[in-house]
Amino acid sequence: MKHSTFVTHPPQVTVPSDNRSLVAPVYQSVKFTLDNVEETQRLSHGEREGFWYSRKSNPTLRQLELTLAELQGREACLLTASGAAAVNLTMLGLCEQGEHVIFFSEMYQPTRTMISRVLGRYGVGHTMLSIDDIDGIEHVLAGTPTRLVVFESPTNPALKVADISRITSLARRHGALTLLDNTLAGVHNHGQFDVDVYVHSLTKYISGHGDVLGGAVIADEAVVEALRADMAIFGASLDPHAAFLIQRGLKTYFLRYERQCQNATALADHLASRPEVSALRYPGLKSHAQHELACEQQHDFGSVITFDLRGGSEAAKKFAEALTLFSISASLGSTESLVLPPQLLQPRGFTEQQMTWSAITESTVRLSVGIEDSQDLISDIDQALSASGSSAS
Repeated sequence: MKHSTFVTHPPQVTVPSDNRSLVAPVYQSVKFTLDNVEETQRLSHGEREGFWYSRKSNPTLRQLELTLAELQGREACLLTASGAAAVNLTMLGLCEQGEHVIFFSEMYQPTRTMISRVLGRYGVGHTMLSIDDIDGIEHVLAGTPTRLVVFESPTNPALKVADISRITSLARRHGALTLLDNTLAGVHNHGQFDVDVYVHSLTKYISGHGDVLGGAVIADEAVVEALRADMAIFGASLDPHAAFLIQRGLKTYFLRYERQCQNATALADHLASRPEVSALRYPGLKSHAQHELACEQQHDFGSVITFDLRGGSEAAKKFAEALTLFSISASLGSTESLVLPPQLLQPRGFTEQQMTWSAITESTVRLSVGIEDSQDLISDIDQALSASGSSAS
């Protein structure tokens, strides 16, 4: 064999069955092969286990899928290239022309846009409500055959807590499926509820380090397998190395989440004492309108805090710019602390009623709390509040 051929067909290294690697290898291969056509055909017909093409399945992805499904308390998981791909492609896979979707003004803006603009373009109708309006949900379900109820809990960024039990019960009674974006709560929360499909942005808490994009669809086996063929066609597959990084991040998931929740609680308690702050929202505070519901539904309360500054939009802008440990950036759930001022949070195209539902004002600030020392973060907030020009009046 000439060297020019040899470098394309290097020697195979086989690890003995009793000599496994402690950390699973990254299967950074697009293609897999079998020894003969017959076995390859059996694989393509689903008659044997194995892998063929990484856009559909890959051993590194499979390990992460099994891990996430177990953590969420479901049978199966399907990975995507981003959180947006997870929720949007799931809706495309589940909805047909002429069907109807219920969603909520408090939700993540790209999800609202997907439902109202893209699904609408293909003949899927929709109704947007407030997540607080349980009676409205029941009224729409009773009057309009509905395929999907799509919601978040807690909502981003207003941190409203959905009554998951009531919403899923109503949907089940009227023949609708429920899709819960569970990103803000984390993969260890809400598994006890009768939710049909969970979606997560793995970019956030699960990877935890702000260096990889990914999404997950988690449900029972029948739902995931029905979606898998469509997902392979859509092509938004997670790269094996990204899956490896996310799996690695999961090793510290519970440690990070616990520290972030502790920090967020300390910051929320401190912000509650600051006269410049109003409309403080953190589900772990007894002052939160749905604190008792959050305690019933969640093991913990996350790392996101939302509040208004009495000085208005300009004060909120100055506050964000004066922070030194909080970076002005999108996303949440990573090790570093982040801030978004109202200029980057304001919904677009909302009616006055929808703006009220959203609970986002011209002075709303969202903090995503990291794993830094809580006293350092509190000191940074205090100096930024002083620099903002906000007053107690």
